[in-house]
Amino acid sequence: MLESKRKAIIFIVLSLLLALTAGFFVLQKVRALNTELGGMTEVIVAAENINSRTLLEPSQVTTMSIPNKFVTESHITKGEELKNSVSIVALKEGDILTKNIIKPYSNVSDANNRLVTMVSSDKIYFDEKLENLDRVDIIVSQTLDGKPKTELFMKDVRVASILSNKEKKFAGVALEIAAEDAPNLIHMQNYADSIRILKANVGKASTEEEPQEKKEESEPAETKQQEQPKKEEPKQEEPKQEPKKEDADKKKEQ
Repeated sequence: MLESKRKAIIFIVLSLLLALTAGFFVLQKVRALNTELGGMTEVIVAAENINSRTLLEPSQVTTMSIPNKFVTESHITKGEELKNSVSIVALKEGDILTKNIIKPYSNVSDANNRLVTMVSSDKIYFDEKLENLDRVDIIVSQTLDGKPKTELFMKDVRVASILSNKEKKFAGVALEIAAEDAPNLIHMQNYADSIRILKANVGKASTEEEPQEKKEESEPAETKQQEQPKKEEPKQEEPKQEPKKEDADKKKEQ
């Protein structure tokens, strides 16, 4: 009896030692894997089914943690990167959003207009940094019949959006022009000697001045109303007093 108990105790002790040893090695392996993976990073995924070409809303996305080892530059880690953007493909719940399938939402204000991209290069020059909704003039220099010619090609063109490079510096613009003018501008991009983009003093400023002009127009109207003289009320004529009887009697006696 004692011998069997002794064997059982020895067996239990050996089992515990083997279990502790196995647990230690598993823990070391997990730590090594975590070190190799480099922690976890939250990326943006679809919280619901999303149709293509629809403006993305914050409620349509959520986050999911993945190992840093598998995170690439195409993954989206901040919700701000989806502002005014659409997905070019349909997404199912749980799909990871990447920069390859996300495009800026079109800023075209008219269905008959088109966006033409103008990127700064050796041929295309920008005199100053532009912003959304700015207005620009396009100056084109080219050689015609062996003679150089510089002319105003387009005037008061709306800047639909701004383009940035990897360093997040100004790189160009997307111009909104009429559909029939797009081929001419693209032709100049390809064959003109140089194109210069000049910022025009219209756009935001003009839209801000409109309410002021309306206010100024309304002010004279108000002053005219105040200046109009008030109509004089007709005076009521006082009834003539009848001569007293005594005065009439005196006149008769005389």
